[in-house]
Amino acid sequence: MEITVTVPDDLLAPRLPPGLEPTRAALEAIGLEAYRRRRITSYQLRMLLGIGTRFELDGLLKQHEIYDYTIDDFDRDLATIRERDQDRQSEPRA
Repeated sequence: MEITVTVPDDLLAPRLPPGLEPTRAALEAIGLEAYRRRRITSYQLRMLLGIGTRFELDGLLKQHEIYDYTIDDFDRDLATIRERDQDRQSEPRA
């Protein structure tokens, strides 16, 4: 699919990261927002942006402050920490 959008230079130019082509910036913005909203997977984002490895994608996500760690992940980790803490407290001490 091809989409053409015309944006005035004076509006777009100051907002582009240095060295990033406008077409690439738009594609990244669309892809990253779709990923952030969980409409596409990390694999689909990699394919869309032509990123070869998960490590490269992780770098891009970090650069844009997009993290895969959700509230549900936090709740699971917290529950695990509490369980292990209780296990440790119930162990006999030498």
